[in-house]
Amino acid sequence: MGEVMADNDKQAEHFLELIQQSKRGKFKIYIGMSAGVGKTYRMLQEAHALRARHVDVRIGYIETHNREETHALLGDLPVIPRRKVFYKGKQLEEMDLQAVLNARPEVTIVDELAHTNIEGSKNEKRWQDVVELLDAGINVISAMNIQHIESLNTEIEKITGIPIRERVPDSVIRMADEVVNIDLTAEELIRRLQEGRIYDQSKIEAALKNFFKPDKLLQLRELALREVASQVERKIETELPPGVALQPERFLACISSNHDTARKIIRKTARLAAYYSSDWIVLYVQTPQEDTDKIPLASQRHLINNFKLATELGAEVINIKDDSVANSIVRIAEERKATTICVGKPHLDLMKVILSTAIFNQLLKKLSSSDIDIIILS
Repeated sequence: MGEVMADNDKQAEHFLELIQQSKRGKFKIYIGMSAGVGKTYRMLQEAHALRARHVDVRIGYIETHNREETHALLGDLPVIPRRKVFYKGKQLEEMDLQAVLNARPEVTIVDELAHTNIEGSKNEKRWQDVVELLDAGINVISAMNIQHIESLNTEIEKITGIPIRERVPDSVIRMADEVVNIDLTAEELIRRLQEGRIYDQSKIEAALKNFFKPDKLLQLRELALREVASQVERKIETELPPGVALQPERFLACISSNHDTARKIIRKTARLAAYYSSDWIVLYVQTPQEDTDKIPLASQRHLINNFKLATELGAEVINIKDDSVANSIVRIAEERKATTICVGKPHLDLMKVILSTAIFNQLLKKLSSSDIDIIILS
């Protein structure tokens, strides 16, 4: 227990140093593979450690889920009262954003970063509230589960079989000055669930049959570890002296009007770009066969939505008209100094277009001579 407290003291000291370096609020995120790993508990421990150093730290919003250990740790920490809202005949509570802004604590704890605010709130999402607090110079410590990261949406749904509706853009994660993984083994997490330390008894059996299966937890744990590792690598690269940093990667994701394929390519390229902390571009080449009067209205809407998704994930979107998809890819890759081109598997629409032209061989030759890699995504 003494070692844990000493570790918390060191973390609090480090975060305090970050606070003093900038007028804009500093941002720390605790990430976990699942509910119950101890993110909220760790945030409260850090709050106590900061308060012991005479830092004005207050609770903007905390969700204890009625867990005794977590609730007890709230102790005498000052809590900013929540805003009460009547919605569909029920009284609900939200973080009072304006009250936090008015109070101007040095540090505020804001749990459940992926939460969707009640209809009628100033911002639709809690992460948007957090951005406002940071812009106002308030330092924020927050928490979320790995499954709520936007670019992981498809992969998470494949693992869990559950659609994840509340998501946080990757750009918000990249805003964080520190990202800390709260790690547990699958066995330890399941043991905590069985002991009633995560959910009440009525929910335990259903949880064990669905989300809390060892194979699912292992995959989620891997994603959480990988995410935090990429954040650490990004921090190392950005803090290296000029001239020491590696040649920056730049990804060019090539999409067609095929909705599902395009979304997968966008999300996977977003993950690659996040891992390498690099710029990336989404390219759509509109051939005569894909003129707006030749593809269904639904496909046009999907295409616009995919452009919007790419922009939200931090990409630059390029939309051009050309008879040759392959020629356009080569030209844009060279003009924008792309290091890696990302396309779909050959059976997908985009590669069919490329393979149907003699230019594909020229494309491969140009890529090999210009040190541009090509990744074929599933």
